[in-house]
Amino acid sequence: MLAGGALVGSLPAKTAYAALAQGAQAPAFTAPGAKAGKPVTFELKEALKKGPVVLYFFPAAFTPGCTLEAHAFADATDEFAKLKATVIGITAGNVERLKAFSEEECHGKFAVLADPKAKIATLYQNTSTHGLSVLSDRTSYVIAPDGKILLAFTSSDPQAHVSRAMAAVTAWYALHS
Repeated sequence: MLAGGALVGSLPAKTAYAALAQGAQAPAFTAPGAKAGKPVTFELKEALKKGPVVLYFFPAAFTPGCTLEAHAFADATDEFAKLKATVIGITAGNVERLKAFSEEECHGKFAVLADPKAKIATLYQNTSTHGLSVLSDRTSYVIAPDGKILLAFTSSDPQAHVSRAMAAVTAWYALHS
């Protein structure tokens, strides 16, 4: 099918946008979510008062890669906590679905936030279009207490996000403890 002289069928199914860069100011936000199956409200500004925030965006709850990533972050949450870091997941899902995901796949270790229209992902320049849907890319940020982004890491490898985030938090902690 031709549209404006271009073959429409050859258009990519997914268009990705660049994430905010290291050193940029992280956009403040408040979002609903769930932790251990219970509703929560997360405010980035408040969380940063306690230490760095590991904010990881994932495309969809209960999908294979996102489930692996949730398990990996759940396994590492206690280590992040020792370094004064808070782990938060965020996706374009709804709170009801995330209640189950936070309990079953995140093992109640950290909150997952709902970003149903990808508004927060858009603030972080971290969206992909899949047909008519706008989702968040698999990108992890480590945000310092001053709101600066220490790490912006995009990869389809769910396991790599934990190790890269841990390295960034460990380096920050070494300079600030």
